[in-house]
Amino acid sequence: MLSGPLLADWLPVSASALLFLVVAAGVAGWVDAVVGGGGLIQLPALVIGVPKDVTTPFILGTNKLSSFFGTLSASWVYLRRVKVHLTLLIPLVAGAFAGSAVGAALSRYVPREVLTPVVLVAVVAVGVYTLLRPKMGLHHEPRHTERGAVVWRSGVIGVGVGFYDGILGPGTGSFFVILLVGVLGFGFLQASVNAKIANLTTNLAALIVYGVHGEIILMLGLLMACANVAGGFIGARMATRGGNGFVRVVFLVVLGLLVVKLAWDTIVTVLPA
Repeated sequence: MLSGPLLADWLPVSASALLFLVVAAGVAGWVDAVVGGGGLIQLPALVIGVPKDVTTPFILGTNKLSSFFGTLSASWVYLRRVKVHLTLLIPLVAGAFAGSAVGAALSRYVPREVLTPVVLVAVVAVGVYTLLRPKMGLHHEPRHTERGAVVWRSGVIGVGVGFYDGILGPGTGSFFVILLVGVLGFGFLQASVNAKIANLTTNLAALIVYGVHGEIILMLGLLMACANVAGGFIGARMATRGGNGFVRVVFLVVLGLLVVKLAWDTIVTVLPA
């Protein structure tokens, strides 16, 4: 935790911690807007920045509040600049919401230390697959034009990634992107648009749960949300201007960060206390 006197009862962090968290939220918003994965920055920052007596649900709830508004701003920019198809988006969003709810309900029964190594292998495989296919996702060339084929494939992607988000979480946006690129033939930019809206849905579902239980540091979450919105707005504009090639590069960088985080989590769980 960053040291210093707390600002107030309703803002239980020091001035230096607040500055650190606001900057982290802005960077996370930028990363999240481009390709997803901002939680790799914002959530650890909250763990470091808030006092140790703040319980985990409050950290998670505050993180979701900030992320939700950042994702909302990025989605707004994307929707104004990139066309989306409701035939794909509706089943993707519906599946993501349902999958996230089921995953969250089951998360208490499945040890994270069991899931993390599995996800680590999956992320490494995705990274290698992307590197070996340098032209993948650089052009938007949907493979399936039949309405039924698009609906059920996008629905399955939504349920699968939504379930992962509910039960574990890190890199959800990146998994949405790579599946839309690899399975449906989307360009990275077009995949990011749909992934962003689907991720907005899973964030909203989680935010409702934390909000109902009052597990949000409201003022801190709102201040971080302002920075996240700014980062998300800038990131979405850069992504739409930079196109598929720019998003692909950021995607690979985020995958690298995710590999490091999951590898560290795996090592920590097997080391003796």
